[in-house]
Amino acid sequence: MATALNRVDHDDMAALAAANDALGDYRPSADEPFMNERQQAYFRSKLLQWKDAIKRESQETLSQLQIDSLREADLTDRASSETDWSIELRTRDRQRKLISKIDAALRRIEDGEYGYCEVSGEPISLARLEARPIATMTVEAQERHERAEKVSRDD
Repeated sequence: MATALNRVDHDDMAALAAANDALGDYRPSADEPFMNERQQAYFRSKLLQWKDAIKRESQETLSQLQIDSLREADLTDRASSETDWSIELRTRDRQRKLISKIDAALRRIEDGEYGYCEVSGEPISLARLEARPIATMTVEAQERHERAEKVSRDD
């Protein structure tokens, strides 16, 4: 399993390097065809960079956990440290779930579905994708979804 993960990381890094070389200072614009090859490469690079940053942070957390074993003699200090690490590990778990969403967005790019709302099929605005590259719905569809979710929770 470790070799499969290393191979994926290596493939991701190679794709990231190639995309960065090709893109330079490129930023998607509404003046060009939506989700053309350059825009797809731009968002692929953005997603891969985000994924890489999350993995690096996660590795730093693991290294720090190994270095800082809980050896505090005082029970209050130990409880405080355990609480801090619990919060850190919950954050890492949320980021692990975020990596799944990033991987799903990368698959959508490969499938030609990236940038289009999964509900309406309309293009998701470039500004929204820039702010949240894992978005799967337009702002309007997301708001409708959240309102419907709230109503069903209130019932």
